[in-house]
Order: sequence, then C-alpha cells, then structure tokens
Amino acid sequence: MQERQLEILRAIVDEYVATEIPVGSKVIAQRHGLGVSPATIRNDMAVLEDAGLITHPHTSAGRIPTNSGYRLFVDKLSVVKPLSSAERRAIESFLAQADDLDDLLIRTVKALSQITKQVAVIQYPQSEKVVVSGTSNLARSSQETAAAIHPILEALEEQVVLLRLLADAGDNVKVRIGEEQHDAGLRTTSLVTIGYGSTNGSGRGEVGAVGVLGPTRMDYASSMAAVNAVARYIGRFMDEAN
Repeated sequence: MQERQLEILRAIVDEYVATEIPVGSKVIAQRHGLGVSPATIRNDMAVLEDAGLITHPHTSAGRIPTNSGYRLFVDKLSVVKPLSSAERRAIESFLAQADDLDDLLIRTVKALSQITKQVAVIQYPQSEKVVVSGTSNLARSSQETAAAIHPILEALEEQVVLLRLLADAGDNVKVRIGEEQHDAGLRTTSLVTIGYGSTNGSGRGEVGAVGVLGPTRMDYASSMAAVNAVARYIGRFMDEAN
C-alpha cells in the first residue's frame, strides 16, 4: 500500500473520530495537505475500500473506517504520542494526592475515564479485584456503541469478564478492536491495556493492569498515551513505596 493511501486512511480515522460523520475526499483535500486533488483522493479511497479498510454507510458519499482500518491505523502508529504537558501535570497533580495504593488506583480509574471519555478499568496488584469507572460515558459515545449498550453493561458487571479483559496486558500498550474482543457482548468496542508495577526482572512480570474500553470509533492515540502514562505513574508510586 502506498504511503499516500495510508495518509488518507489516517485522515479518515482522524476526521471520523472527531466528528462521527462519514468523510469525503474534499474534506481530506482541504484539511490534510496531501498535495493531491479530490479526484486522486477518491481513487485512493476506492483502493482502501477494496482492501476492506474503509466503507460507506447507507447512501452517504463519505467513508468511515472498518475495524480492519482501525487495526491498520493502530499498527502503523510508530510511537505512542506523549500527553501534553498540561495533561501530564493534571494527572500527576490529581494522583499525587493519593494517601495509599488503594486511593491511588481509585483516583486512577476516575482520571482515566475523565481524560479519555471512555470506561476505565484497573486490576489491583496480584489480585482478582477490578475497579471500573466511567460506564456513563457509553451513553455519550458513538451511535453504534449506544445501540449495543445493554450487552456491554451486562458484560462489565461480570468480574470474570473484567479479569479476562486485562488478562493479557503486558509491559507494552495493547489494543484489541471489535471482533478481537473475547466476550461477544463487547464486540462493538475496543480495548486499550497495559500492565503496571513490573517486578524488575524477578520473573513475575507486571503485578496489575489498567485499561480503557470504548467504541471502535475511539481516539486510539490519545487513549494509548493516557493508559501508558498512568501505568508508569503507578509503577513509580509502587517503587517508591517499597
């Protein structure tokens, strides 16, 4: 696939995440500085559609990403972008007020759900206890997720489902999109996770995990950055406590 076609896919993802409106070639030409005409962009969009990376809903002339398109977009993110200085200071200031680990983890899920506008989940260190925050965000998310909100809420009420969501979190950010979700009730959603509190070479790996769950029309780059940042903060807190 040509680099320009990947740039067009990125533009479609960015625009659709921001607006939830199918994206046309003129919008891409006007806003994304690719240096080619709308006609050329339409030709490249046809290639992306043939590849199953974008589709057009109903009779709209615009295109939206498919789950395969989101998957390629995430895989092509070369690095997880850092949070802005203001975002990082806000998180650290809020989490620094924690009195102990229990307070820190509760503050973490609240902060994550507020920053990402998604559902935040965190597993306690070496425990089967999982805390959830921000389920009300589901009602304000995309139309696709809102239509499937009841099976999502039912799934999130099951502790075993929550544990399974975080079970394969490791020391790098992982993203599971749509049909990649293990639980059938969550296949209209995406999940971003990472482990925290690495035991520094002792062979036991991470001692807990944190993540956010939201619609497939998620701001992946920002969600990945936020999850990564809070995991690092928790790890530092645990190191200092020891």
